[in-house]
Amino acid sequence: MQLIEISDQFEAMGLSVVAMTYDSVELLKSVEEDEGIEFTLLHDEGITHVNALGILNEDYEPDSRAYGVPHPGIFLLDADGIIQFKFAEERYQDRPDFAYVVEAAETMQD
Repeated sequence: MQLIEISDQFEAMGLSVVAMTYDSVELLKSVEEDEGIEFTLLHDEGITHVNALGILNEDYEPDSRAYGVPHPGIFLLDADGIIQFKFAEERYQDRPDFAYVVEAAETMQD
């Protein structure tokens, strides 16, 4: 997982890394242990935040096992919790270019 590989860069800038998914808390704990993830993983209960952010992937029906999958994305928030940058993709197979994300994070250091 590329985020694991670059999380140290964000933390060196004084930025916290948090990942949010609709996956169960049990699965998140398992992934955290298996992958050695050291940043916070959050469970989006009832896909509340996915819906609030308008990033629900509507390719899946409510009765589908994949229902609740968001479009992949990264948000950079300032100290006040305001989104300063948003990187998003349409397909779950794609991920934002982390070079651009790191570059944007660096501009938040000023």
